[in-house]
Amino acid sequence: MKIAIPVKMNRENPAVSPLFGRTKWFAFVEKGKVEIKRNPGDGGQAVIEWFADEGVDTVIMQEMGISPYEMIQKHGGMKIYHSGYERILLNDLIKKFADGELEMVDDSRMKEIIKHHEGRHSHDDHHHHEHEHEHGHEHGHHHHH
Repeated sequence: MKIAIPVKMNRENPAVSPLFGRTKWFAFVEKGKVEIKRNPGDGGQAVIEWFADEGVDTVIMQEMGISPYEMIQKHGGMKIYHSGYERILLNDLIKKFADGELEMVDDSRMKEIIKHHEGRHSHDDHHHHEHEHEHGHEHGHHHHH
C-alpha cells in the first residue's frame, strides 16, 4: 500500500495541505516510511498521472476539485480518504488512518467535498456577479475592471 498526502512543507511531520493539485509537496507513505517529494505536476490531473507512475493506491486529501477526482476514477483502483477539514499534522493523520478513523470517499461524499472546495473559491470570483446588475441600464458607462 502506498499513500499520497498533500503537505505544506518538506520537513519532518509537516501540516497537511488543504490544496491538492497546487500544493508544492506530497508525502508518500509506504510501509510506515515517509518520503516527501516536490509536486512536479501543475494541477490535479497531472498529480494523478504522477501518482499512477509512483504506484500510489491510496490518496488522503482535505479537498479536491472535480478534475483530479475524475482522473482517479479513470485510473481506477485508487482509494480516496478524507482527512477532515481541520488542520492536522502528517503523523497524526497517518495514525488516524492506521486506526481506521478516516472515512473513505465515495461519489456522493466527493460531491459534498467538491462543493465545499468550489464554495470556498467562489468569493474570489465576484466580478461576474457585478455584471448581472448592469443589464438594463442604458447609460453607457459600464465599469469593467
